[in-house]
Parts: sequence; C-alpha cells; structure tokens
Amino acid sequence: MRVLVTGASGFVGSLLVPRLLSDGHAVRALGREPVRVEQALGAAKRSLNSAELEIVRGDALTGAGLDRALAGVEVAYYLIHSMEPSPTPDSFSLRESIAAENFAAAARRAEVRRIVYLGGLVPRWSEEAQDGSAARRAPASRHLASREQVERLLLDAIADSIALRASIVIGARSRSFRLLVRLVERMPVLALPAWQRFQTQPIDARDVIAMLAACATSTPGGRTLEIGGPDTLSYGEMLSRIAELMLISRPTLRIGVNLTGVTARVAAAIAGENPELVLPLMEGLQGNLLPREDHAAELLGVRMHTFDAAVEHALSEWERSEELAAR
Repeated sequence: MRVLVTGASGFVGSLLVPRLLSDGHAVRALGREPVRVEQALGAAKRSLNSAELEIVRGDALTGAGLDRALAGVEVAYYLIHSMEPSPTPDSFSLRESIAAENFAAAARRAEVRRIVYLGGLVPRWSEEAQDGSAARRAPASRHLASREQVERLLLDAIADSIALRASIVIGARSRSFRLLVRLVERMPVLALPAWQRFQTQPIDARDVIAMLAACATSTPGGRTLEIGGPDTLSYGEMLSRIAELMLISRPTLRIGVNLTGVTARVAAAIAGENPELVLPLMEGLQGNLLPREDHAAELLGVRMHTFDAAVEHALSEWERSEELAAR
C-alpha cells in the first residue's frame, strides 16, 4: 500500500521509513526541507528499493504541500512533534493544534483510510486517592497536554485511526535518552530531584518502530494503545542502570524537591542542550508514566526487548558515529 510518513527526518520517522519499505509498502516521506530528509534516509535509499521511496516537500503548519503529499495514500503517519522554543506556552499549543487540524483536513479530503500517531503517556499518581477512588491523575505538562489534543484531533478526523502513547524511547537519537546518558557521563555525582522516584516503562526504539509498522495493517482501528517496555523502573533506577551498562560508577544524591526550572537549566548546561528544549521534558516528570493496559505488544505481534538490551543497542548505535567519553 502507499504510505505517507511525516517527520521523516526525525528520530522515529527516519527509522520507520526503511522498516515500511522492507515490509513492501510504497513510502512517501514528507518534510519541510527535503534535503534533510534525503540525508536522514540516505542509508535506506542505498540498502532498500529506493524506487518505492518518494520524498516530497510539505509543511503541516501552513498546510503547503499536504494535498499533494496525501494524494493516493491509504495510511498516513503523523510524527510531527515540535520541541522548538515558543514565545509563550499558549503559542506552542496553538501551533501544534493548527498543524494537526491542517493535516486532518487534508487527510479527509484525500480519503485516507487511517492516520497513525505517536504521542506521549500522561502522568498519573500510582497511589489511590484518600476517598478510595481510582488512581489520581497528575497535571500534564503543556507538551504532553498538547499531544493529547493532537491525538483527539487526528482520531476524530479519521474513524479508523490509531494512536500509540509511549514514555521514554531508548534509541541513539532519542533526545530523552541522550539527555540521561550525558548526565550519567558528565556528572561525578548523580543529584536526583524528587521526580527520581516516579516510575515508567522505557521502550526500545526497535519495538516502537515494529508497533508503528504493524499499525499500517492491524485491525480494528479507532483506538489508543499505551505502550511500554517489559521493565518498570524509576527514573533514579534508570540512571543507575545506564551507569552500570556504561561500566562507570556514579554515587547518587537524592534531593527532596524538584525545582524544575533550575534543574532543567543545570541539566541542559551539563548535557550541552538548549534549556528551552530540556524544560518541557522535565515538566513532564510530575507522576508515574505507566501504560494503563499491557496488551499492545500482543495485539500488534511484537516481541519486546528488555531495558538493558535496549540501552546496550542504543549505546552501540551511538558509538558508530560519536565516541562516548565514559566508555
């Protein structure tokens, strides 16, 4: 079938395109800058049937090129997540909504059968409320709340669509994973704010790609699947395991408060990242990020990798292009 992948130059998109090509699909890759898409997919074009890969220019925010990109497409992957700094929090959410609305409208005009979206898990408290009711939900960060809104817009537009929600994806180009590795590598003592106790189920990028690929043909649609790896870890445990797998020793210092704004700027300085990009990641650490159900892998026919296997693979991939000082 003909498939469209937006965000094709990004971390997930650049991995998904070759997987879809290998599954026999004709893939159209959309990007604002086709040159960047060409660079990101260079290896895929050389190793797979490049005749089945078409790269087109388009911009979901302005709507330019969307009708052409979606023409004849059966399944469209929406992998656009802006992490760019915004003048105000509201402008970020507005930009995300406009892009999703433009894409949804174009998909309806093109009679696309399904949109597949990758969003984020939202935080929730693991303990019961004092009145004995179900687990309480923690407030979502503006980025996670925006992703929920985008999900609703896309699923409402095309009835057979599927959304996947994940927390931390373990991969060589994953911004969240790279931040954790840089902190482990460069901090002689791991100072862990209060969010270190919250739990999540980090998932191997290979498993995310396999699930996304399966969504092209899986039935039925019209649903959201929350996905996670087989291991449940706190953020503190994740950092400790990464340090062990990198064969380095890092003592920990637990801090009883979060101080998100300060922590994000310190972490950004240590990791060599833009603090305006790190802050949204830190803002999302307000509670457990755990799938509410644990059957997505079975439904989609994907065999999951453990956290240790995911980290080892990601570090190996990373070191093919850049040396890690701690290793």
